[in-house]
Amino acid sequence: MSPMDERADIPGLDALLAPWEGPAILLVDLDAFFASVEQLDHPGWRGKPVIVGGDADKHGVVSTCSYEARAFGVRSAMPASMARRLCPDAIWTGGSHDRYRQVSRAIMAILRDETPHVQQVSIDEAFMDVSPTRVNAEHPVAIAQRIQGRVEELGVTCSIGVGTTKSVAKIASDMDKPRGLTVCYPGGEAAFLGPLPVRTLSGVGPAAEAALTARGVRTLGEMAAADEGLLRRVFGKNGPMMRARAAGADESPVEVDDEVKSVSNEMTFARDLTERADIEAALATMGAKVGRRLRRKGLAGRTLSVRIRYDDRTTRSVQRRLDRPTDDELAYTPVLYEMLDDVWSPGIKVRLLGVGMAGFKPEDAVQEALFSDEELGGGPPAGRARDGRPALRDEGRRRGLLAATDALKDRFGESAVRFGHELRNETNTTGSSTKNPADYK
Repeated sequence: MSPMDERADIPGLDALLAPWEGPAILLVDLDAFFASVEQLDHPGWRGKPVIVGGDADKHGVVSTCSYEARAFGVRSAMPASMARRLCPDAIWTGGSHDRYRQVSRAIMAILRDETPHVQQVSIDEAFMDVSPTRVNAEHPVAIAQRIQGRVEELGVTCSIGVGTTKSVAKIASDMDKPRGLTVCYPGGEAAFLGPLPVRTLSGVGPAAEAALTARGVRTLGEMAAADEGLLRRVFGKNGPMMRARAAGADESPVEVDDEVKSVSNEMTFARDLTERADIEAALATMGAKVGRRLRRKGLAGRTLSVRIRYDDRTTRSVQRRLDRPTDDELAYTPVLYEMLDDVWSPGIKVRLLGVGMAGFKPEDAVQEALFSDEELGGGPPAGRARDGRPALRDEGRRRGLLAATDALKDRFGESAVRFGHELRNETNTTGSSTKNPADYK
């Protein structure tokens, strides 16, 4: 049966829809999520252009915007200065992470109430496997319709794509927004995907699009039929996978317990940093956020990384292998200070910094100590470690301090406990909200 766009809003839908055989994947995409929550909480903003993003005068970007703002050409990830020119009368807000976390959790609970097979891929997106079985033969479109109704009861809306694969469901979810429900029935993948531009497919960026177009491959249908050698030259080892996606034939499953490969945090500055004290303060702030997330997830890592972007927009990264896994930022922050010497010299302007931790596999824990035996000696000046050693040497005291601050933040919010290094750059960020799901968990 040919693909179709269904409006599933009538009783007895199962009996009216064509039978569904085989896998059924939904991609639930919350419509302009941040802006929708802001309009929900501020009734006077409804029907008006709302932009959630950073300060236009501080290198800010648009996190998301309402559909009223999109009518002026405003888009996510657009520089805030451009958005302000396009829509000068828009209502601007920096956003509320706690509130977005609350609404997102409520919606994800709805999805998991429908099926345990849910893979959250961002704060406002999730895949679901609702394939019919002998135990539960409900039509996937009926499930999607019910989800839309339940989400709308919370005061926001979602668009849903339904297909036999994750890539088809993802593309379908973008077809008709807001409140869209686009369905590609089994067997209709080629007709559904074939005419679409190659850029429609996730994983095809500007460079890949240019390379494909230069070789006469402009649509997903042409990509699905393209020479395998060509796709390998464009996508490397992922060539066969991208070809399967273009044909709607990829078999990647909905991964309920998606393995966490890294935990990271980044900060973009309104004014470029030039002083080492400011840069170290930013590293300590991000290191603390990474440590808190590691403890929340029950993870400890061995591979510590620092990412830096200079004022000319070039980017460098450096990694350091620790002797054993840790989730203790009080221990690894001095190592971040040492790593800074590999990517920064006095006088260089810094636009962005990032801290990350990876290496979570149990077999990585092969050493007995994170730091050398020399750390048992006298301590450094207060607040500053030397030679990569923690300022607070006693591990028991460090763990006690971390447990106490975590408990206070859990009860009273992330701002309940603030250290001096966190305040140093507080007014020097762009104010842009992120869609990284780790920021909301």
